[in-house]
Amino acid sequence: MKAVRYHAYGDSGVLVYEDAGRPAAGKGHVVVRVAGTAFSPVDATIRAGFLREVFPLAFPHIPGFDVAGVIAEVGEGVSGWKAGDAVVAFLPMNGPGASAEYAVAPAEALAFAPRSVDLVDAAALPSTGLTAWQSLFEHARLKAGQSLLVNGAGGAVGGYAVQLARQTGATVTATASARSIDRVRSYGADRIIDHTATPLPQAVAGQRFDAVLNLVPTSPEETAALVDLVADGGAFVSTTTPGPEDAGRGVRTVRVFVRSDATHLAELVSRVDAGDLEIDVVQRRPLADLAAVHDDAAAGRLPGKTVLIP
Repeated sequence: MKAVRYHAYGDSGVLVYEDAGRPAAGKGHVVVRVAGTAFSPVDATIRAGFLREVFPLAFPHIPGFDVAGVIAEVGEGVSGWKAGDAVVAFLPMNGPGASAEYAVAPAEALAFAPRSVDLVDAAALPSTGLTAWQSLFEHARLKAGQSLLVNGAGGAVGGYAVQLARQTGATVTATASARSIDRVRSYGADRIIDHTATPLPQAVAGQRFDAVLNLVPTSPEETAALVDLVADGGAFVSTTTPGPEDAGRGVRTVRVFVRSDATHLAELVSRVDAGDLEIDVVQRRPLADLAAVHDDAAAGRLPGKTVLIP
């Protein structure tokens, strides 16, 4: 089969589109014929070696931990799944990934793919959708009637977070750049702040939120300003820069490390099929373009969520 692999840590030049052996389904696993995988900035961070202590790799490594495809082979001990089932999954982040024609997936990570969108685009749901879900409901403990600030709503996680929070009955304030404002508005945000035009603390002066979800890297000063926007007893939840361990005023600070959860992924899929959750894919590109996608992301040229097709 064809796959993108790298044989050592490094810049995008280590990514090679090459022949690789087709995987077999071991005990408790399935082999998926990949319809699509999604680029994540975390893939680039892992490739560069910055997370080697957290996610040690065995080389050569196939990146891509989001997968959508069709089961081609079922391993020993797997029940409830059969060849031909269309599935999505969030794969182990340091295991063999989905940037290939075939990928191995733990059966426990699988959910049926949404039926209402193209299978290729469904690859944009697993890790980002689960990050939004766990951030809001496990860490922020968001409930109806509460207020939420999403800092960085223009990205994939932010888009899902806005949609899920509004469906929960929360009031949502979101920051986004001009190119994302219309999309974030379509997701139901009650207020959108163009952070490139007005500094956030100035735009929300005098207001505090039950929860602040931070999705962009922030300086210590910016992080402190965001924490200060949390109401007494509220939550500061960040996927990037962590908040202080003791923020005072009863404010909880949580650093999010997303985990695979098939039950929650299935719930997200059901919302997609019900028309309550939109998957936004800006571009599809051939898998052989993966190194160029990494370069575009590093240069800030990537226009939005990108899926790659073997």
